[in-house]
Order: sequence, then structure tokens, then C-alpha cells
Amino acid sequence: MASAIKSIPILTDKIAQNFVASADNASKKRGSVNFSKQVSTTNKILEKAKLK
Repeated sequence: MASAIKSIPILTDKIAQNFVASADNASKKRGSVNFSKQVSTTNKILEKAKLK
């Protein structure tokens, strides 16, 4: 027996504008993570194990 397909909500008017504004603000506040220390440590381990 087939299962019913759920309807997908559609954002319109002010709700859509608020959603886009919130997404833009979140992407501006997005932080970045610096993994350079971990990459350096990993490279040292690989070199010691003669895998790199």
C-alpha cells in the first residue's frame, strides 16, 4: 500500500521576507573555524609514520 505524500509548506509575503532576512543575518554572523593547528599535527604524525 502506498503512503500519502505530505504537503510542503510554502512561505509567502512577510513570512518569506522574515525568513530570508533571518537567513542573511545568520550567514553574516557565521564564524569560521581555524583547523591549521590540527592539520599541522596530523601532517607530523603522517610523516613520522612514513605515510606522507
